[in-house]
Amino acid sequence: MRDATARRLSRLHIALYRATRGVLGRRLVRNDMLLLTTTGSRTGRRHTVPLLCLHDDDHLVVIASWGGRPRHPQWYTNLVAHPDVTVQVRGRRWPARARTATPEERAVWWPRVLAAYKGYRLYESNTDRVIPVVFLEPPSP
Repeated sequence: MRDATARRLSRLHIALYRATRGVLGRRLVRNDMLLLTTTGSRTGRRHTVPLLCLHDDDHLVVIASWGGRPRHPQWYTNLVAHPDVTVQVRGRRWPARARTATPEERAVWWPRVLAAYKGYRLYESNTDRVIPVVFLEPPSP
């Protein structure tokens, strides 16, 4: 899928998700979806993207695959620069802190990621970069 098409579909997904408080757009390929809002690494502007998410105890997990493109998605670059993000799951929104999984954590999580959505295997084979696994955790007190 071309980048421009992906952006248009994302905008539509975000609009439907927000308008229905996650009733529409909350599931994709048998997994939950969330809206992640980051702060632009260069612009400082807020940007929102819909992402497939996995659940683990007190945090959520998202994958910076960008369909196996050679570079990281912009939302990932943004959260590396500004790890304080906003998460929306269905009608609930809250602040979170994003962090990239360590190599050891990624080794544990990657099989779970592949089990959740087989497309990640194709994305991984299409790129030379290591696809980041990102934890969205409650902010530190």
